[in-house]
Amino acid sequence: MIDPDKLNRLREKYSGGGGSDIHSPEFKQVAALQFSGGRRKQPFSGVPTLLNAPYDPDAAAQPDFGGLEVALIGVPMDLGVTNRSGARFGPRALRTIERIGPYNHVLRMVPSAACRLADIGDVPLSSRFDLEACHHDIESFYDKVREAGVIPLSVGGDHSISQSILKALGRERPVGMIHFDAHCDTSGPYEGSKFHHGGPFRQAVLDGVLDPERTVQIGIRGSSEYLWEFSYESGMTVIHAEEVAQLGIPAVIEQARKVAGDGPVYVSFDVDCLDPVFAPGTGTPEIGGLTTREAIEILRGLNGLDVIGGDVVEVAPQYDANTNTAQAGAQMLFEILCLAAKALELRRG
Repeated sequence: MIDPDKLNRLREKYSGGGGSDIHSPEFKQVAALQFSGGRRKQPFSGVPTLLNAPYDPDAAAQPDFGGLEVALIGVPMDLGVTNRSGARFGPRALRTIERIGPYNHVLRMVPSAACRLADIGDVPLSSRFDLEACHHDIESFYDKVREAGVIPLSVGGDHSISQSILKALGRERPVGMIHFDAHCDTSGPYEGSKFHHGGPFRQAVLDGVLDPERTVQIGIRGSSEYLWEFSYESGMTVIHAEEVAQLGIPAVIEQARKVAGDGPVYVSFDVDCLDPVFAPGTGTPEIGGLTTREAIEILRGLNGLDVIGGDVVEVAPQYDANTNTAQAGAQMLFEILCLAAKALELRRG
């Protein structure tokens, strides 16, 4: 039976109040960002953007990107796939996902309030047909991002885009990487091209922009293990999907943090690291992957690392009738945004 005194206290505090009347100082601060005049913005209205961020397509035309600290960027290019195409529609699919954030209840933060952030649109690609031209465009664009001191969080596109992003971000100093994937993506050139989604990280190491000994690859599985010799030879740490369950999430987080160390780190999330039950809309699905809960928990465990960029790639929405893959991808982008916001806070001191 409910305590009459407690019931009276609750009635006194909450009767007659509206949905925007929140008393906890922490929650009140979050609510103030969502309510205007007692009304909450409709999640299905307005122009869709990545993580519902402000839209600033003119930022890239300014040397300092308009003072942004974090830029959300679409890279709608999938000419580097080896199996099913369609990831070119990934950025558009993630922009249509509503109700991601703004509050991270585990990390207890609102990343959009902790940094100057905008969706700046898509990388301008000069040709929809020329893979090498696309990579030249990507590298050139991210050179500008790096020079402006902005943290780029990107949505692909296929995983080959990470190669040119890393070439720009690691130009002055090789970076470490936390890599979520079913595949190591460290094979060699195929059919005369080094630009394909099965080999971006071999090329990044050979280009001198990715430090393999500060790279950990999580969720690896499937029948392509024989292609990943370079990962082991170069000193990358490979954690197979079955090992995640065997080791336990805390041990995986501990190992990832140890490998990444204190230096700059890039977070790359291929949605095929998730089991197809959670992310069927991708080009190379592999049975036996991570759950969304496992992936989120590992990402949150990386809080405090010096994240200088990240991406979510390989969302091919036409293979997913229920939009689950785009939903998962948008949530992972939000988690990486939280890591970037925390890294900025630590740099500010």
